[in-house]
Amino acid sequence: MSVLPDLHLHYVQACQNLSQPENPFIARVLQEADKNDEISTKGITLKLAGNNHLVPVPRVTDDDLGVLVSVLDQAAFVTGLDLAYNLLTDAGAQTIATFLEENSSLQYLNLMFNDIGTSGAELIAEALHSNQSLVHLRMTGNKIGNQGGMFFASMLKTNSTLKKLDLGDCDLGLQCLVATAIALTQNESLKAINLNRPLLSSQQEETTVHIARMLRSNSSLVELHLGKHEMKNFGVERLCEALYGNSSLRYLDLSCNNITSDGVKFLGELLKRNKILRILDLSANRIEDIGAIYLSEALETRNMALQALSVVSNNITGEGLVALASALQSNTTLTHIYIWGNKLDRDTCVAFWELMEMGRLELGCTDVLPYEVDGEVFLAEQSHGLGRHRYWTPPSAAVDPGAANASLEIVPVSEY
Repeated sequence: MSVLPDLHLHYVQACQNLSQPENPFIARVLQEADKNDEISTKGITLKLAGNNHLVPVPRVTDDDLGVLVSVLDQAAFVTGLDLAYNLLTDAGAQTIATFLEENSSLQYLNLMFNDIGTSGAELIAEALHSNQSLVHLRMTGNKIGNQGGMFFASMLKTNSTLKKLDLGDCDLGLQCLVATAIALTQNESLKAINLNRPLLSSQQEETTVHIARMLRSNSSLVELHLGKHEMKNFGVERLCEALYGNSSLRYLDLSCNNITSDGVKFLGELLKRNKILRILDLSANRIEDIGAIYLSEALETRNMALQALSVVSNNITGEGLVALASALQSNTTLTHIYIWGNKLDRDTCVAFWELMEMGRLELGCTDVLPYEVDGEVFLAEQSHGLGRHRYWTPPSAAVDPGAANASLEIVPVSEY
């Protein structure tokens, strides 16, 4: 029987050698990791996220990270590192970059919502030119800017290991998005990318045109997030034209844009012919009843591939919502639908209550929950949705991960 490594002991010794005070949060996580029986056979992820809302923790600093990395240098069984919501700066990014250049076992790295800037992004991106182990990198919420994004776009031209890259809320600019789209015409390994909320000054939708052009030739991308791109109907039309010939994309996120029913008409026509797309997120647009009807017509008779649809907060009234509920009666493939934030009248409440009563729609697969008052049915909100995994962690292991996010259950990148 192999002797399990003692991460905590090594951490205490490293703190003494480097004259660095121990971080009790890191010490506790390492103690728990030492108790894991599968640590030497399956590998583990050290969960050091600083946003633990049940127990306040001292967040990881650049100095803390230096000590931790000195311990992990000899711990090949640590395959994941979650450092989200901490106090890491460009100095910490330098430590991470050096670690990535020398480490051959880390597969998952979460740095979301730290304080890493452009120079830190450059260091991490440069390390990924040579790193051949990292599969999933999350940089969400670090203000790396347009130039920082350019370094990652350049990295995508040479890196053939990374499969999932999250650059949402990173203040990316037009130049960076165009460069990323061009890089993805050559990159054949990346499966998922999040480009949500760039800072765009132009209203000409150049970035959407370039991304659509990329989709015509890219045959590996499975998941694409284009939320908060100020996308209009023109951009949606360009994407739909590209997706007629695309054979790989299964998850398309167009949330928080300026898409109206005219744009959804193109999506409806696409759904009638596309047999690949599994998840469509249209949350926080303006598709209204006409747009919902376009979608329901496609789903009712022609599309038997889509598994999850979100139309949250789209100014849809009972007419459109009942049409979608009716589509679910005949469509047996669509299992997840999210409708909260629209105008839920009596007919809508009854329609979705009936879907749940007959077992057609499971409670964990939608964001509404029926309840009855004086013989009348109403719908309450459930905190389920497609994008929740990016910011939320279950408070206990007993929570079904499928209840947190349908998309992770339907299109896990690890499958590819």
